[in-house]
Amino acid sequence: MGTSVLQPAVIRLVAGFLSLSGFGVEGYTYHFQNECRFNSHSLEGIEFIERRIFNKLEYLRYNSTLGKFIGYTEFGVYNADRFNNDSSVLAGYKSNVDAVCKPNAQIDYDTILDKSVKPTVTVKATKPDGSSHEYMLVCSALGFFPRKIKVTWLRNGVEVKSGVTSTEEMSNGNWYYQIHSHWEMTPQSGETYACKVQHKSVSDQPIIVQWDPSMPESDRNKIIIGVSAIVLGLVIAVAGLIYYKKKSTGRILVPSS
Repeated sequence: MGTSVLQPAVIRLVAGFLSLSGFGVEGYTYHFQNECRFNSHSLEGIEFIERRIFNKLEYLRYNSTLGKFIGYTEFGVYNADRFNNDSSVLAGYKSNVDAVCKPNAQIDYDTILDKSVKPTVTVKATKPDGSSHEYMLVCSALGFFPRKIKVTWLRNGVEVKSGVTSTEEMSNGNWYYQIHSHWEMTPQSGETYACKVQHKSVSDQPIIVQWDPSMPESDRNKIIIGVSAIVLGLVIAVAGLIYYKKKSTGRILVPSS
């Protein structure tokens, strides 16, 4: 049924430099990777890490929480001891928390992490093949961001778990996501059915879309089209009235002789 909502995750800002020496399969690869790890708006406990890697093997790491370098190979241990005994080097790396991590983390929150886009939710009914149930209901949540979302089915306002399957959150390739939940069911007289969607963009009130088994799919579509046409007609009428009034106030009446 999707994943739970509002579970904060550690975010990493990654920057790297790649240096190549040599040619072909006998070449050598060296790069370093800078990470800023944080999990709250306050940026309390934000951590700067630099990793140095040679031929895919990490040999040296700096960790701002520990305030020192750690070596993972003989060469790495040698350099860790050398850097850890140089107060100017340690001070320079420690300053990256305030100079690099905090400004970039705030930019990330402002432009990406705090962004949310409300999903478009629809419910459709199909006839399942080879099933003992009368309908397969499909609840689709489309075009939402961020990824975490929760989709559930309700029968008379109570969550349904039996006969329910769901896809994972799928990327649209444009920063937005979609998810589809399926419920094999047979409607009963007097019952109500709905799809409930919980997401960051609607955290104050979940989206609930009702499904009425007494109304054919074609009729539901006609109602939606009809309501849309009425709304469009009202908008055009209001716009025309405003235009007419503006034109009327601009006229100068000339008395007849």
